[in-house]
Amino acid sequence: MIIISSYSKVYTGSSIFILAIKTALIDENIFPLIKDPSESARLAGFGSLFPYSQEIFVHNTEKTKAIEIINKIL
Repeated sequence: MIIISSYSKVYTGSSIFILAIKTALIDENIFPLIKDPSESARLAGFGSLFPYSQEIFVHNTEKTKAIEIINKIL
């Protein structure tokens, strides 16, 4: 079971940037959770204000390292 409070959001953006960041994090043995609110809304039958926005969450113990990696990419 995943405890949500032990994860922090480190980035919100387009799926293109999310894919690049996810790959870089995995290369450093950080395994992010990707949340796609627009896809969740679509599956539930609702619309979304930001249809191409996704979020990356990482475990709190890996947050500092993940932010450093993200800053290098952006």
